[in-house]
Amino acid sequence: MKLLRVNLQYFAGEKTEKATPKKRQDTRKKGQVAKSQDVNTALVLLVVFGVLSFTGGYLLDGLMSILTFTFSDFTNINTSVNSMQALFLDIVKEAALLLSPILIAALVGGIVANYMQVGVLFSPEAIKLKLEKINPLSGFKRMFSLRSIVELLKSLLKITVIGIVVFSVLWGKMDEILVLSHKSIGSIAVTIAKLTVQMGLYASVALLVIALMDYMYQRYDYEKNIRMSKQDIKDEYKNMEGDPLLKSKIKQKQREMAMHRMMQDVPSADVVITNPTHYAICLKYDEEKYDAPYVVAKGVDFIAQKIKLVAKENNVVMVENRPLARAMYNQVEIGDLVPEEFYKAVAEILAIVYQTRDK
Repeated sequence: MKLLRVNLQYFAGEKTEKATPKKRQDTRKKGQVAKSQDVNTALVLLVVFGVLSFTGGYLLDGLMSILTFTFSDFTNINTSVNSMQALFLDIVKEAALLLSPILIAALVGGIVANYMQVGVLFSPEAIKLKLEKINPLSGFKRMFSLRSIVELLKSLLKITVIGIVVFSVLWGKMDEILVLSHKSIGSIAVTIAKLTVQMGLYASVALLVIALMDYMYQRYDYEKNIRMSKQDIKDEYKNMEGDPLLKSKIKQKQREMAMHRMMQDVPSADVVITNPTHYAICLKYDEEKYDAPYVVAKGVDFIAQKIKLVAKENNVVMVENRPLARAMYNQVEIGDLVPEEFYKAVAEILAIVYQTRDK
């Protein structure tokens, strides 16, 4: 029996259940999400080299104009502090204009890559200073963990794949590379630029494929880490909904308070319709408040007996009508007006009550 209890506790504590929406929300607030940094790198490189492939001519012309100005027109400028400062600002502006498409493309690529993976996320808790992050023992454990081994294998795979891609591109252009020595400097620069962009595009595509695989692994690892045990789910439910024992006590207290308020209204009732033992319905008619009589209290069994006792102590008329008492108990709540189908029966009872009071 003891062994069975231990096994049940073990299985109850084993994290085999998928994370609840609340657990996912809590981990997201802490900055823990399924994200691959390689996706950002690959997408940014792909966008940058894509922009370079379209703006290569513009960049080459701009670079040549800066070099021409530097090596030819610069000699005709009077060298002074103000002129050198103006010259430096002009060169910086020209360089900024040349590099702005690439920088904007890199920024957009990084934003898109992050949004595709985690959406809009701001987590101040993720940047808080935690002493455990600088704990040497924890760092040593992270160095030799399964995640570190996976990261090492992933890095080796990236280096191998990118190396193969670059070698393949260079091998395919070997004829052009061998005749570079017979070309002019401008032609050499153009050829090298084309080869660089081509290698960058192919390597980015290969890295993106690896990054997608890494993202799938990161998502699997994330789902595994946030798994919950059956006990965790029960504890979370208790925290969200409250302890069932505490909730039952609160409901009991609420019922007691409601009964106390109801009993306070019984003395002001006009009549109590009884079953006579099981049901009790207290009615009051106030023509200045409502157009029809309304229920001020109702009860069954013990509560019905208590209502009749309070009514007797306060000289409230009690009328026995079994069908009416049972029907009104099932259809009318405290504070509700008497439904139209009961108007006739209630009117007859109130008439008897008013006649009794007159006598």
